[in-house]
Amino acid sequence: MVLAAAVQLEATLGDVRANLAACERLADEAGRAGARLIALPEFFTTGIGFEPALATAALAPDGAATALLTSLARRHRALVGGSFLCRDLDGHVRNAYLLADPSGVVGRHDKDLPTMWENAFYTGGDDDGVLTAGDRTVGAAVCWELMRTQTVRRLRGRVDVAMTGSGWWSIPRWRPHRLFDRLERSNAATAGRAAATFARYIGAPVVHAAHAGPLTCAMPWLPMSYRGHFEGSALIAAADGTVIAERPAAAGEGVVLGEITLQRRPALPTPHGFWLHPRGALPAAVWHYQRWHGRRWYRRNTLQNS
Repeated sequence: MVLAAAVQLEATLGDVRANLAACERLADEAGRAGARLIALPEFFTTGIGFEPALATAALAPDGAATALLTSLARRHRALVGGSFLCRDLDGHVRNAYLLADPSGVVGRHDKDLPTMWENAFYTGGDDDGVLTAGDRTVGAAVCWELMRTQTVRRLRGRVDVAMTGSGWWSIPRWRPHRLFDRLERSNAATAGRAAATFARYIGAPVVHAAHAGPLTCAMPWLPMSYRGHFEGSALIAAADGTVIAERPAAAGEGVVLGEITLQRRPALPTPHGFWLHPRGALPAAVWHYQRWHGRRWYRRNTLQNS
């Protein structure tokens, strides 16, 4: 049995220094409790929203985010992982999940497909996300990678544990309220079950970090603001999908701890199709329009800042 920890962060959008300090404080709390696996969320340096300042907030592969992960791993003799906007030597920004142990960085996974407005801030990767740390094999996946069958196919039966993180935002309460409330209930339910269900599909426990708190930002191509919140939860799930420990988003910032067995189990069959869970009509439409907008915005803004 290994004590694992998942961090739930209330990030300050675009404030790298403040977010690094908060992550260090929370990870230290986990390390002092004896955790030997510590997961930070996706975008732990910046948070995520359609905020133009994120175009210049990416860090170098050997920058402050990497220094934090490696120092935490050494300090607590732990595996520590999380993803951040990383500007590589080719000028492109990627959503890079780095895994560190006491010896330093042991692996990296770049998220395959940006989600919605994320397209404005990074480009996708194509690695398998299977990372080796000593005698352990770790699967890395972030946010809507937990929603896709292609992620299951690359990790299923190949990893001892998955370290994951998300920044899953809500559907705003626009008019007509009855319609958008119904859409949000479905969205929140999917956010709540995606990480634990993923464990059953890959046959390995999942340590899932998350964001919490309100989110206000611009809306791409629309003359209105987004006002919503992050949802889902930081949780630790066994390989059979049983939730061992959980901190709902409504509980705010904090750390959740749970003991897991690093042992592969038989996995559920991989479903046919692209998605593990139905997205609904509105998220599907927003997925496409914000991808079209974001790719153009990325070339004109984020990439130009290299």
